Amino acid sequence: MRLWQVDAFTSEPFAGNPAAVCLLDGPRDDRFMQRVAAEMNLSETAFLLPEGDAYRLRWFTPAAEVDLCGHATLASAHVLFTMRGGPGGVTFLTRSGRLAAARRGDRIELDFPALPPTEEPPPPGLVEALGATPVSAHRSRFDRLLELASEEAVRAVAPDFRALGKVETRGVIVTARADRHDFVSRFFAPAVGVDEDPVTGSAHCVLAPFWASRLGKREMTGFQASPRGGEVHVRLDGDRVLLGGRAATVFEGELLA
Repeated sequence: MRLWQVDAFTSEPFAGNPAAVCLLDGPRDDRFMQRVAAEMNLSETAFLLPEGDAYRLRWFTPAAEVDLCGHATLASAHVLFTMRGGPGGVTFLTRSGRLAAARRGDRIELDFPALPPTEEPPPPGLVEALGATPVSAHRSRFDRLLELASEEAVRAVAPDFRALGKVETRGVIVTARADRHDFVSRFFAPAVGVDEDPVTGSAHCVLAPFWASRLGKREMTGFQASPRGGEVHVRLDGDRVLLGGRAATVFEGELLA
């Protein structure tokens, strides 16, 4: 089975968010995929299996399968476009329905569901674990979102990951308005084995409608201010979010196990 490591939401290797992409040689059970993801020890490993004119796509962290992942989908599309070359698109069959990816100039654009958050007080222990006081608190389908007072406050967050992992949520998004971009964010998910995710596509399915309502804009650019960092272009289109980004292949090999 062929295996790639791809840095997503960046045009340069060793930046953005690394994902492993495994092109399966046939159906494999969940235990096998989970063990491969643990071996890769990246925030996500994507597994692709051809199915008709599309690809079945599943995403695993080192600890659990997840329902939606942007950067590993971008990495998967990058691998498939590199393999076959030329224009066009690809369809993925996932736990979050049919997802599409297409080339748009030097970027890949993902068609994902919008996940608008609703205002809701943070659950017990969340604010204490983050060590940051929110301006507003919200809940989306998968995650909690906390708006902070400034970009500097987002960059300064230093969570207690052990305490944060006990909070009942997949992940936590912290965000604020930014200077060079429309908004800045970070994403923490110790409950699923990822203390801080470098660049999170699925979080931008929440951030796009959140900031569209505040900024009065449907097209925006976000920067995820992790140590690796990455830029995500978002365009809100009804109940969909188009996520645009670049990717770079770091290595390619074979899975022998």
